[in-house]
Amino acid sequence: MKSITIKGSERESVGKVSTKALRNAGAVPCVLYGGNQAVHFSADAAAFKNLVYTPNAHTVVIELGKGKSFNAILQDIQVHPVTDKILHIDFFQLFDDKEITMEVPVKIVGTSKGVLAGGVLRLNQRKLKVKALPANLPDFVEADITPLEMGNKLYVTKVGKPEYKIMHPDNTVVCQVRISRAAMKAAQEAAKAAKAPAKGKKK
Repeated sequence: MKSITIKGSERESVGKVSTKALRNAGAVPCVLYGGNQAVHFSADAAAFKNLVYTPNAHTVVIELGKGKSFNAILQDIQVHPVTDKILHIDFFQLFDDKEITMEVPVKIVGTSKGVLAGGVLRLNQRKLKVKALPANLPDFVEADITPLEMGNKLYVTKVGKPEYKIMHPDNTVVCQVRISRAAMKAAQEAAKAAKAPAKGKKK
C-alpha cells in the first residue's frame, strides 16, 4: 500500500487553550495510539490534504523530528459540521508483525456481459474492510465483473487475495448487474410477440 509522510511536532501541552491556539494557527491536533503510550502531536492542515480528501487508502509515516518516526493508519477524524475544517485526527500505530484492519476501496475491472446486454452495474460496496500484516495491505480490492450476466451478483467470496482477509460475511454483495427498465421493457415486448399468433394464420 502507498504511504504518505506527515511531518509534525510533538505537543508539550494538550489543554483546550493550546488546542485552540493550534487550530487558529492552521495546525491540526493529533493523537497516535497503539504503542506503549499515546503520542500527542500536531501538523499543518495542508499536510493532510492527500490523506483525507481522497478515495484512496494510504498508510502514514509520521515524522516528529529528532529521529522519531512512526508507521500508522488513519483511525478517526473530526471535522467542523459547517466548514468541513479538520478539527482532530486519531492515528493507530503499525507494527510489522501485527495484523491490522482497515478499509480499502473496491476497484472494478473487466466488462460485464450483463452490462453489454443492457443491464446496469450497481456498486454495493465502495470500500471493504481487510485484515493483514502492514506489508500485505492492498491499495484496493479488485472485483472482476466479466462473468456477470444480467441479474447476477458478485459476492466477497469471489474477490480478494490470500495475502489478506476480507472482514465481511460471505453473503455480502460487492456489486451486481441489475436489469434496466429498457431491457425489462424489451423482454416484455419480446414475450408478448412470442405469444401473439402469426399474421395470416388461422385460429
